[in-house]
Amino acid sequence: MNYDFRFKNYKKAPSFKYLGVFSLSLFLSLISHFSFAQISATIDSTSIKIGEQITYRIEVEADSIDLVVLPEGQSFAPLEVIEFYKTDTIKNKDRFKYIKEYALTQFDSGVYTIPRQKIILANKTIFTDSLKIEVNNVVVDTTKQGLYDIKPIIEVNKSIGNWWKWVLGILLTIVLVTFLLYWFIWREKPLTEEEQIALLPPYERAKLALQKLDDNKYLEKSEIKEYYSDLTMIIRKYLDEKVYDHALESTTDQLIDRLTILREGNQIDLDKKTISNIESILKRADLVKFAKSQPNIELAKLDRNTIDSEIDHVKESLPEPSEEEKLLNQQYKEEQERKKKRRKIIITVVIAVLLLIATFVGFGIKYGFRYVKDTIIGHESKELLEGKWVRSEYGIPPIYISTPKVLKRIEVELPDELKNQIDITSFGYGSLLERLNIVVATSIFKDPELKEIDLQPLIEGNFKTWEAKGVQNIITKNEQFITPNAAEGLKVYGTASFPGLTPNQYEKGNYALFLFTTQNIVQQIILTWKEDDFYSDEIIERIINSIELKVVENEQNNE
Repeated sequence: MNYDFRFKNYKKAPSFKYLGVFSLSLFLSLISHFSFAQISATIDSTSIKIGEQITYRIEVEADSIDLVVLPEGQSFAPLEVIEFYKTDTIKNKDRFKYIKEYALTQFDSGVYTIPRQKIILANKTIFTDSLKIEVNNVVVDTTKQGLYDIKPIIEVNKSIGNWWKWVLGILLTIVLVTFLLYWFIWREKPLTEEEQIALLPPYERAKLALQKLDDNKYLEKSEIKEYYSDLTMIIRKYLDEKVYDHALESTTDQLIDRLTILREGNQIDLDKKTISNIESILKRADLVKFAKSQPNIELAKLDRNTIDSEIDHVKESLPEPSEEEKLLNQQYKEEQERKKKRRKIIITVVIAVLLLIATFVGFGIKYGFRYVKDTIIGHESKELLEGKWVRSEYGIPPIYISTPKVLKRIEVELPDELKNQIDITSFGYGSLLERLNIVVATSIFKDPELKEIDLQPLIEGNFKTWEAKGVQNIITKNEQFITPNAAEGLKVYGTASFPGLTPNQYEKGNYALFLFTTQNIVQQIILTWKEDDFYSDEIIERIINSIELKVVENEQNNE
């Protein structure tokens, strides 16, 4: 196509001044071509009922080396193409016969003309004859066939999709984490033997320790040093908890001096014999440990019984705790429980936060941090991109396109002077104020003599409409655009400042217009999207790649 990048100097239909020369050259080219090729176009019926199909058949006989291009688009308007059949090829010596059939229909009664169809043969453009067809109403005998109201719209349940898998995975993860937190942190674990002993009162712990000393059978194995080490540790621990809180780290002399001072100060009611017995056993243990003394077994057993008795004497000498002391002790225990519970809560919160951070970082590394953030918080364009897309056809001849949402019909109000000149059907989603705007429009000019459509007024008309709605700073470029199924058109694209939701606020955005022409029809696809939208570029790319029109080139572009 000879599109001017400045939207000027579009090719115009030849003037009457050159009509004679043009007709003569066309006549000579046709004569030269028909000497080598035969072309015919037929239909199997000239009268059908509404919705019935007719078969349009084109036969072309040409040399084997000739290039033959048969109509492949919606060039049969006002009739609609239901199906394109495959081209049959019959070889006859050095010539080929191409047979192409089309299934056509019409859903309105009347007399219609199937326009001339363009065939390219050996770089020459040849047109078939136009054919008339009558479409009749279907007569309904209401005496035999009752009439019924239109049925209401029935809601169809959407498929649940795969979202349940994500929900199930999240629930399983939450259950697993909750179980681990309960099992290792919140669960009341059974106490070990050491923990159970630690919870006993000091007196009972001392008595139990003496029993364990007997069970170890140190004396039977002649392990005197270990025996006296454990024996003195028992009395020292008991004194450390109930009498003097430095009994464990004090020497024997220091401990005995402290006990004597406490007795003389009437703080404990210990007699001198008890203190003397404790001193004797502690000093004997020191000799065993440091001087390698070896007292006999019977003396060791006697020392064990003496410690047992002196523990009882110490317990009897201690005053009963006052109510205030008991209350302080209870408060201390409750405070310890609160600290323990607070520690569990802190550990649980820290683990949960670390898991959330690790999950966010992991998914962020794999999918991108912006994507993860928008998945958690939500993003309109992301939901459109990942939602269920719809592929449909809009207008006649149809434009096939995939969009995030179904395009709804837009009523276009035309001035009275244009209503008899053009029919416009339009479908859209969104608006210029939103992040994404999609418009698909088909314009059919009613002038049967129209040979070429000037696109410049249409493009400028779109821009003027935008400017009236507040769009500013429109920057324009254009280039040829070819759909995946080889339909050629014009792409007009660029940037602009679109009005925001608040007055005097503008957002920078992009736009793209796609225009296709065939005979008296113009098909347009208009896309606008905001520049700062991370997902819109991918949405637009997916929409553009889905555009399909079964249209052939404009006649003038091949001449």
